[in-house]
Amino acid sequence: MNIFSNILNSPKTSIAGLLIGAVTIGGVLSQQGITLGNIGNGTVVTLICALATALLGLLARDPAPSTSSSTTSTTTKLGCWALIALLVQLPFVQGCSAKSVAQDIVNWTPALQSAVATIDSGAALLDPAAAPIFAAATAGFDAASNVLVAQARAYLANPNATVLAQLQTAVVTLQQQVNTALLQAAKITNPASQQHALNLINAVATVVDAILALVVSISSKAAIARMDSRISIQLADVAPLMKDRQADEIIARHYKVPVMTGDYFRSVNREILVQNGF
Repeated sequence: MNIFSNILNSPKTSIAGLLIGAVTIGGVLSQQGITLGNIGNGTVVTLICALATALLGLLARDPAPSTSSSTTSTTTKLGCWALIALLVQLPFVQGCSAKSVAQDIVNWTPALQSAVATIDSGAALLDPAAAPIFAAATAGFDAASNVLVAQARAYLANPNATVLAQLQTAVVTLQQQVNTALLQAAKITNPASQQHALNLINAVATVVDAILALVVSISSKAAIARMDSRISIQLADVAPLMKDRQADEIIARHYKVPVMTGDYFRSVNREILVQNGF
């Protein structure tokens, strides 16, 4: 039959079609409130959609240099499929209720508190010249993270516009402190101490950016504009200092998913923030 010969002749396209189908069906199920059970803090449906899109992204990876126009055409088509998969997900991602997002934000707070606690003890492992720089750069983390945790819990308990505005202010405040700390840590001259300092700060940055992306997802355009007005250091300014692999592992551990899916979540978080001016 033609259907089977088509599958054999165009395996990548066929696989891409199946992955698109998985994402589409997952989106419909999610919109209808069908989760197929929970995995960690997420659901089976959202995990399947994330994995399908991540695999589709791998299929669309650039090929080795080639003069073959057919190879280029195939890669372009797969890239289009990857974009379609992301667009297909938007309805059910954006359709998440404020309460479920609020719960996800609160679920991140233990990781935030743990990362900040590690910051507090991190200076002891730095060289004498680096320790004061690191301490000064991270001095406000404790207070700002405590405010963010309190506002996250307050919003979960009472999700109204007033509490959301306070949560928006709290997360932007900490995110700007973290970005400033990354730039300050880059001034540490001892290579080993610099890398250790950046690793510690990146752990906090990963959690804060994840929370910020969640907050943005439930914020109005006017509110996002107000948040943007408080931004002095954007993600692009600290991108060279961010450690993607470390972030992928933190996110994967939090959601109890493979690191590959953590990479996908991190990429989505960054895209949300960049597209909204952060």
